Amino acid sequence: MAHPKRKTSKSVTRKRRTHKILNAPTLVNCPNCDEAVRPHHVCAYCGHYKGREVIDTLEV
Repeated sequence: MAHPKRKTSKSVTRKRRTHKILNAPTLVNCPNCDEAVRPHHVCAYCGHYKGREVIDTLEV
């Protein structure tokens, strides 16, 4: 098993971990029903995407 020759400093450890963060998901308002939805996704509330109805929400 490999063993480190030197102790990893705090600055090196923290520089390595800079990309391990959680980001809040980006949300936009649906132009049809004004609900918050993910961009480039079908609206789960009204079923519209790019100005037309893709999913019939009355069935669900």
